[in-house]
Amino acid sequence: MRPPALALVVAIGAVGALAAGAMPRTVVGAAAPAGSLRGRVDIRRNVPATERRPGVTDLSTAATPDVPDRRRAVVYLETAPGGAFEEREGQRARMDQRNETFLPHVLAITAGTVVDFPNNDSTYHNVFSLSKAKRFDLGRYARGRSKSIRFDRPGIVRVFCDIHSHMSAFILVFNHRYFATTDREGRYRIDRIPPGTYTVLAWHDGAPRDSRSVTIPETGGVELDFVVQ
Repeated sequence: MRPPALALVVAIGAVGALAAGAMPRTVVGAAAPAGSLRGRVDIRRNVPATERRPGVTDLSTAATPDVPDRRRAVVYLETAPGGAFEEREGQRARMDQRNETFLPHVLAITAGTVVDFPNNDSTYHNVFSLSKAKRFDLGRYARGRSKSIRFDRPGIVRVFCDIHSHMSAFILVFNHRYFATTDREGRYRIDRIPPGTYTVLAWHDGAPRDSRSVTIPETGGVELDFVVQ
């Protein structure tokens, strides 16, 4: 069990280790057979709900805010296996702004992905980040507009709105594809992993909370569960 990190910078360092491209103890060429990793992340720690601060428009219209799913986790390999850097296709992802909430609350992507930030609220938003992995400020823009940013560097990016201080989200940027975000039941699956022994981490709400060692066979799947206290 890895103790919870006490600051975001610690979590950035953990995911940032992916950038080093360290190899697992067993390295097999890209053409070798591959296995899969699946399981469940059991979130047992208390996750307080984010309180939406009332605005002027709330005096006349009762808004129903979207509640971000803060119990979702990201499971990933701590080190990049052989052949991981051969797939660098540009991709696109989306982080919505709706009812003064970033949706999804956690977005996991590969380096080089362009993320769109559409504004579906009646108010202005100003998306920004001061994170080491990616600093940016999209400026203010109104409903119906969308701005985007490309994430080239692995690490954790904490996203905020300069107008609504209660809005926040995470973007985890990896330099390989061996990661997965859990579903509503806490389940995940990572496919096409080259055979070898790896350290697998379960990240939740700002930091890696649990880690396990697993050996992936040449064929077939491995079941690996995590508990986040």
